[in-house]
This record gives sequence, structure tokens and C-alpha cells, in this order.
Amino acid sequence: MSSVPARTAICPGSFDPIHLGHLDVVAQAASLFERVIVVVMHNPSKPSGLFSPDERATLIRDAVADMSGVDVVTHGGLAVQAATDTGADVIVKGLRTGVDFDIEQQMAQNNHALTGIRTVFVPCAPALSHISSRFVREIAAHGTDVSHLVPRGVHAALRRVIDGVGG
Repeated sequence: MSSVPARTAICPGSFDPIHLGHLDVVAQAASLFERVIVVVMHNPSKPSGLFSPDERATLIRDAVADMSGVDVVTHGGLAVQAATDTGADVIVKGLRTGVDFDIEQQMAQNNHALTGIRTVFVPCAPALSHISSRFVREIAAHGTDVSHLVPRGVHAALRRVIDGVGG
């Protein structure tokens, strides 16, 4: 077991769109590691989602602008490949529920077996644990305000895309 502390972490996800629960996890990671790279994951063979990967990265850059040591990139492969490609020592995953833990633990064990890269789990703040990107998209699509769930720039982008209204 290595005695060198991890310095660089990635926070991978689709972030379509990023919400306040995601930002809580990124902020926690930024308090634990020297450098945090938010990795917008995408599968080039699948539709891009509500926002393209580049649009998501731009929205995230705006949302983390005040967080020191946080960068944003896009990646078209596996999270463990993104960790290797960015030189990250660790993968950070946020947990909302026990179901999240069950899914993420299996991925973490596979990733470690493949590459030796460890995964660190951080619990999402309880007040934010009900938020998911899917629910944000669905709620916004039905015309309900989601400004309390997402950063301001994301709210404006959702309004432009879903409502066809300026920010």
C-alpha cells in the first residue's frame, strides 16, 4: 500500500445538468485534495442528452469558478480511463442513498482491480440528497421552477433550452 497521499482527484459524471448536490460533492473533494478535475463523461455512440458535453463543461466551469484548484474536462471513455488520462490518484463519488453505495462500491472494486486507482465516497449534504439530474430535467420540462436545485447559469440554460426563453 502506497504511503504517498493522493493529490489529484476526479469527480466523474454525466452532469446533464450539474446541480447543487453535485457541487456539494465537488466542494468536499476540493477540501480534501490539492486538485480536483470534474470530468464530464459521455459516450460518443449515444445521444448527447439535454446539453452537449461541451455545454455541460461550460456550465460547470461557471459554477465552480470560485473553487480553488478545480478544473473541468470532457472524456469519452470510462471513468477509470479518465483518471489515468488526467493523472488522478483517486476517483471521488458522491453518495445520496444506500442504493448509490451498492452501485458505486461495485464500480470502485472493479476500477481498483483494473488499475489500482482507489475511489473515495463522500456523502451528499442531507438537504441536497433528493436532487438528481433526471428529476431536474423532468421538473423543468413541465415548467416548474428549479432555481433552488441548480446554479444560476444552469437555471438560465435550462430556461433557454426547455422554455425557449432568454436567461
